Amino acid sequence: MAADLNDWTLSFADRTPDCIPSMTFYPETGVLSYVDDAIARGARIAKLHLQVGGFDPADARLDDVWARLADAGMPVVVHAGSGPVKAGYTGPAPFGAVLRRHPRLVAVIAHCGAPEYDGFFALARAYPRVCLDTTMVGTNFFNAMAPLPDALLPDFRELGRDGRVLLGSDFPNIPYPYADQLTALARFDLGDDWLRAVCWNNAAALLDLDPA
Repeated sequence: MAADLNDWTLSFADRTPDCIPSMTFYPETGVLSYVDDAIARGARIAKLHLQVGGFDPADARLDDVWARLADAGMPVVVHAGSGPVKAGYTGPAPFGAVLRRHPRLVAVIAHCGAPEYDGFFALARAYPRVCLDTTMVGTNFFNAMAPLPDALLPDFRELGRDGRVLLGSDFPNIPYPYADQLTALARFDLGDDWLRAVCWNNAAALLDLDPA
């Protein structure tokens, strides 16, 4: 299924201006081969959802894939937190095991790792290529179930200034207007420079996008 998904996403990117070519993968026989094929076809970012996929990111069958992505400096967005429902391989420990083996991996933790913010912020402090994405963070929807702790705001500020907090939205699969995410980030009151970095500059730098 992952190979078929990659064929669709890469074909979509080929015919869609401004779409970043993306791929995914699963711990299975032949995974490195189709990951290499996706990279050869221009994939620039990967995405995994450990909760939906239900697999251990530290599965030995993925070791060569993580090594390949780390060597290539390719970002991988990982839904590794336990929100909205804890699954067998969510939480900071399973993905932390991957980072111990591959500390140069460029990982973007979706939803800032909610609700296990503390553990995922700790991984970002420990590994200089780990980033956090803001999807749903600070929105009224998320604050009702998993608000970002005030104690982490200094780290949120510093990581954003350091290029390691990126705008995420999950648009269009969200239960509120897109603008609510931007309003939520502004509500943290971390400054205009921080907002510019988080909402554009950090991702543009990470993906080496043409400013034009």
